[in-house]
Amino acid sequence: MLDGVWAFLRGSGLHADGHNIMVYRNNVPDLEFEVGVQVARTFEPVGAVVPSSLPQGRAAHTIHRGDYAGLGEAHDAIARWCRTNGQTPSGTRWEVYGDWDEDPANVQTAVYWLLES
Repeated sequence: MLDGVWAFLRGSGLHADGHNIMVYRNNVPDLEFEVGVQVARTFEPVGAVVPSSLPQGRAAHTIHRGDYAGLGEAHDAIARWCRTNGQTPSGTRWEVYGDWDEDPANVQTAVYWLLES
């Protein structure tokens, strides 16, 4: 799906000034998700590529350093933090993927969980 977003960006004249993002809503089996790339301004939808915004509100956050296969540990850490601190996750969470590096130890992914207000 990100290939389609990047193809759109290359042909649109929009400048990608951020990182790849995945937003997840709900849980399996009702999981909904969006993939995208941070850009500086909105745009008209073209096919499956539509403008969107990151969720707004208070969020629990951590940084995962390492291979993407370990991202589950970051989500587990936020879930533990929420339980320990009496916070209720809304079910919406997102990942912002940092700059790519051939060495997985240098890859950073920011993980956010939107909290109930």
